[in-house]
Amino acid sequence: MSSHLNNCHDKKARQWAEEALTCYLESNNLRKTPERYQVLKAVFSYSHSFAMDDLQNRLAEWAFPVSRGTLYNTTKLLLKAHLLECIRTEKGVKYIPCQANNECQQICTVCGKVTLVHEPRIAEAFEQMKLKRFNKVGFVMYVYGVCSSCKAIQTKKLRRKNKNKP
Repeated sequence: MSSHLNNCHDKKARQWAEEALTCYLESNNLRKTPERYQVLKAVFSYSHSFAMDDLQNRLAEWAFPVSRGTLYNTTKLLLKAHLLECIRTEKGVKYIPCQANNECQQICTVCGKVTLVHEPRIAEAFEQMKLKRFNKVGFVMYVYGVCSSCKAIQTKKLRRKNKNKP
């Protein structure tokens, strides 16, 4: 897999996420529980997309098991706080950590693969953008589509299907 979200492993990225979560919890008068921060830490430990079961297994590996309800509620909270992105693929729901890193990511809607795209014109457009009464910090752009591997598999299946038609 490509270097998708390499910054997720950075101490800096996790620190940013913890600060963003703290700010979100405080501004919404929500409790700062150890479970919420541990789930956030697990989310930002991934360098690729992951499923809910993967997240629960990671927490269990860390000897910090949480109930399915706590996991779903915390995931929902992280989605609202824009610290987590939900990807609906043909194989089910996947998640990726969000960061305002001025980056563009392409996401395959079939397999869930996320690849970082280097396109300086997007960053330039962001820098030139003037927003009224808003202090912009960064952006993440998601481009959804089908990766070349999945497209090749789809094409192969279609050819096989058409070949077997009477």
